[in-house]
Amino acid sequence: MAKKKLKKEIGLLGVFSIAAGTTLSAGFFLLPGLAAQQAGPALILAYVLAAIPLIPAMLSVVELATAMPKAGGVYYFLDRSLGPLVGTIGGIGTWLALILKVAFALIGMGAYISLFIPGLAIVPIAVFLAVALGLLNIFGAKKSGKFQIYLVVGLLSLLTYFIVGGIPELNYTHFNNFFDAGFDSIIATAGLVYISYVGVTNVASLAEEVHNPEKNLPIGVFLALGLAILIYILGTAVMVGVLPMSELKGTLTPVASAAKVFFGDWGMYILSIAAILAFVSVANAGTMSASRYPLAMSRDHIMPSYFKKLGRFDTPVHSIILTVSIIILLLVFLNPTGIAKLASAFQLLMFSFVCLAVIIMRESKIDSYDPGYKSPFYPWLHIFGIISSLYLIFEMGTLPIVFSSGLIIAGALWYWFYARGKVERNGAIYHIFERLGKQRFTGLDTELRGILKEKGLRKGDPFDKIVTESKVFDINEDITFSDAVNLSANLVSKSIPLSSEEIVKRIMEGTRVGATPVMHGVALPHFKCGGIEHSMLVLIRAKHGINIPIFNSLTYKEEDVQRVTAVFFLISPEKDPTQHLRILAQIAGRVDDESFTEEWENAKDEQELKEALMHDDNFKALYILKGRKTELFINKELKNIKFPNRCLVALLQRGGEIIVPKGNTQILEGDRITVIGDPKSMKELNKLYVE
Repeated sequence: MAKKKLKKEIGLLGVFSIAAGTTLSAGFFLLPGLAAQQAGPALILAYVLAAIPLIPAMLSVVELATAMPKAGGVYYFLDRSLGPLVGTIGGIGTWLALILKVAFALIGMGAYISLFIPGLAIVPIAVFLAVALGLLNIFGAKKSGKFQIYLVVGLLSLLTYFIVGGIPELNYTHFNNFFDAGFDSIIATAGLVYISYVGVTNVASLAEEVHNPEKNLPIGVFLALGLAILIYILGTAVMVGVLPMSELKGTLTPVASAAKVFFGDWGMYILSIAAILAFVSVANAGTMSASRYPLAMSRDHIMPSYFKKLGRFDTPVHSIILTVSIIILLLVFLNPTGIAKLASAFQLLMFSFVCLAVIIMRESKIDSYDPGYKSPFYPWLHIFGIISSLYLIFEMGTLPIVFSSGLIIAGALWYWFYARGKVERNGAIYHIFERLGKQRFTGLDTELRGILKEKGLRKGDPFDKIVTESKVFDINEDITFSDAVNLSANLVSKSIPLSSEEIVKRIMEGTRVGATPVMHGVALPHFKCGGIEHSMLVLIRAKHGINIPIFNSLTYKEEDVQRVTAVFFLISPEKDPTQHLRILAQIAGRVDDESFTEEWENAKDEQELKEALMHDDNFKALYILKGRKTELFINKELKNIKFPNRCLVALLQRGGEIIVPKGNTQILEGDRITVIGDPKSMKELNKLYVE
């Protein structure tokens, strides 16, 4: 039975809503009153300063998430870069920090609910909401993601209403003596309110469920952070500007108190509703994010396998139940408000590790590390992120340092006594150590190649063009692997700066060390070459089969033979190794499809062989016949035929001849043309010309 995977149900709006929803909650509706006690009116500056160390961490998280869009977020990144010990510490610590933030949000609702129903018991309501959100998450990311979108739309509307209504009422004398609290107090306050922003990157733990993560994750996260910073600056300015500092200091309902000044009682109640929406939003998104940590750690044998099982809605039911259960225990037995600062400190520590993880992954020089977004100013931005995060922790005092140290020790003990004997991998840091003579972990490269296969091609990768321009050999007689290699080498040597003998040597050596993938009756020899501008592909169909020798990767001795009916030779420019791997992964993914073998074996000609390798959504074969929609093409030149944008006529078959068409090529009755393009263009083409 195939392992069930998390569904990719979260789009750009979902990413933005989850990131924004986990950011605009207690940090806006609760913490400004507490921050005012330490920093006075300079609490506005504290919010700005708090965002500074987050920016390198956010950029680093987005880079890692687009390279490795897997459940577990920070845990997965730290595990695969710094190794399973640091991964365990980061996973358990970040999971607990998220849980604390969710519990903090649910309790935080109490202060605002009490404005409507004085004397209401808050804990039972918070427990009820925790259970309800847990059930919603069990029913799927799509349902909880849609709920999150509705929450955030309502929240942003009310926050805009608050800011626009409050700015004309500012009393600028409230900003006098802005820096009286002193630099140290302002920095310590920045550490306190840092937790306001950390939710913006928590969506990374849901990256495996994000559709097109290379596009949607960066855009969604950047938009959420930019909006959050703007709202925090303008919103805290309104609070400081309309409330006397004596009233702002210590209040747990600063937004409602400020709204009452310029909107009256009804404005206070409306903004209290906004606060409740914010707290429910962060609790929902936080529950979604936190529940993916036990799932990811269970997959890696760091937690019991029980937590990696998916339920009937393809969600990690047991992981969600565990997460919600701990939230409930915290609600019943602890006061999470006092722990918010501690959770913030540990999150700062994890973000310093994340910045280090990017440095490790890049310096490992693993070709299959292929982020869709690369954080800028490497490595100085990342070094700054490490130093600034650690500096804020030390400025927050002794207790956060002790708490962070305690979580590190707890995570290390769990790894040592539970997980160490079950884990057989190391991080990318071993690829750096390889230069110093130590052993690298080849399994990481294999895992990253698997991720490339899941992510698919990147926009601009010329896969279809490479296939349509490939050379095809359809062989009916017996042939050896050596013959097939020589046949391809003789052809390719005319186009690259290597002799056929050098090409043969590279391919045979690659096969000997296990670098030639063999799967489902297909062998895929490949290498990269300097001095060429684009990839080249040779397709060989051997109807009687070819025996491929399989070598032991340690002894390099032949230990088995596999029979294949197809050999695909891929040669790519040395300057773009990750594109080479994406094309390999695309071919491997197509070969894995159930339909491939039948289409390949039953292909009648060269054109159908190429079409068997291309994905159905990216190409269409059109027959030019009278009585069909395509009869409009007859006797017309290609340049005069209307095709949807981004469509290209790649091949033309006329009789038994394959022609690469040009703009002035005349289309005749009986021709068969192959059109390639993106899925959207293909849909338009189908509407125009397919019966």
